[in-house]
Amino acid sequence: MQLYNTLGQTKQEFVPHDGKKVNMYTCGPTVYHYAHIGNLRTYIMEDVLEKYLRFEGYDVKRVMNITDVGHLSSDADTGEDKMLSGARREHKTVMEIAKFYTDAFFNDCKKLNIKYPDVVEPATNCIAEFINMVSVLLEKGYAYLQGGNVYFDTSKLENYYVLGNQNEEELAVGVRDSVEADENKRNKSDFVLWFTKSKFDDQELKWESPWGYGYPGWHIECSAISIKHLGEYLDIHCGGIDNAFPHHTNEIAQSEAFLGHKWCNYWFHVLHLNDQSGKMSKSKGDFLTVSLLEQKGYNPLVYRMFCLQSHYRKPLVFTYDSLDNTAISYEKLIKRIQTFSPTDGEFDFSSAKPFIDSFESAMDNDINTAQALTVVYDVVKSKLNGNTKLSVLAEFDRVLSLNLIQEKAEKETISADNPEIAEIEALIEKRTVARKNKDWATADAIRDELAKRNVVMKDTPNGITWSFKE
Repeated sequence: MQLYNTLGQTKQEFVPHDGKKVNMYTCGPTVYHYAHIGNLRTYIMEDVLEKYLRFEGYDVKRVMNITDVGHLSSDADTGEDKMLSGARREHKTVMEIAKFYTDAFFNDCKKLNIKYPDVVEPATNCIAEFINMVSVLLEKGYAYLQGGNVYFDTSKLENYYVLGNQNEEELAVGVRDSVEADENKRNKSDFVLWFTKSKFDDQELKWESPWGYGYPGWHIECSAISIKHLGEYLDIHCGGIDNAFPHHTNEIAQSEAFLGHKWCNYWFHVLHLNDQSGKMSKSKGDFLTVSLLEQKGYNPLVYRMFCLQSHYRKPLVFTYDSLDNTAISYEKLIKRIQTFSPTDGEFDFSSAKPFIDSFESAMDNDINTAQALTVVYDVVKSKLNGNTKLSVLAEFDRVLSLNLIQEKAEKETISADNPEIAEIEALIEKRTVARKNKDWATADAIRDELAKRNVVMKDTPNGITWSFKE
């Protein structure tokens, strides 16, 4: 299995630290607002990666943080806390905001068939771990106290910019926002490990610490939460490409200084979802959510399929026209699969194996979901019997999670509530099998029986459709 590793900026063979066990960390949301569909592209692709690792027999433990304190409006540790901003916007407490938007996030994930992580840890649960990590970094000389805040000293590292080609001269002070420089910093690239009331008197969530009454910086939480639940060696760390710098860069700096050895071997970054005006962002005001897509009549899994049609390392442009095209493709695919019968033949592994190999080859090539979807269509169009097709597609759907088979089961449940419809669909399925076996006498007899019931059948590229004669 080859993955593109941002650490080294090349495709590399994926080899876990401990055999078939995989320690996986994914940066979770800052729960001050709804997740927009650009955020959710990252979580969809991380979900596919995790499920494919499990598909290949790895024992995966995935940990996700929930940022409910410490993430400021600029990634360069300036501006007000995003959680405080959300609380003011909605006239609620920070913890009320955190609870509401955490629930909303996982509700969106459920709609998109994104698996719930093995461990979900809010930052506010780990204040003791943060304080311990900051204390050790101070003792080792990697941090300093200035102006009431504790900073990480990047000048102590041989190479701070390990995930890219940034340098001190090119570093923008605010990263995303235009802000003034923090005069307490010794170096422009230093970052805050712990804030105190000396700088943020209006912060709602604060704790006692050896350096004063305050709260943690954003970057410290992912390092401490990962080490708490996954130990000293992390196999793969995931997130959006905008997290690569400074957030993930800072995580590497503080984690390896704290541990005294290399921390994470593979970094998996998903590129932006853009609209026609550029990168999607909450700061634009009106942003697209899963709920908004549902209000417009889209199945959330259509958006999942839209994301899978593109490689995760390519920017993806969202338009409603492109989503409409995906919706049509998804509906046709589901309807075609619904024409396959589990009673049509025995499972034929030898015939199925080339398709399974092709699927694995696509996914082994840096999680090429677009090529994997092509294999799905190859199976659908193949001469495999119905039982084999359904079995193979069910295996693929363990990774893709598009409800390829579940949709059929739901349809059969609905049909079963109406005995007449269930009988008609059973006859049509029986006729399809008879025609495939060139049993024309049976096929003609079923056709005549259906005609007596005023059933009109129509052959389409996606299988047989039927209706009652008006």
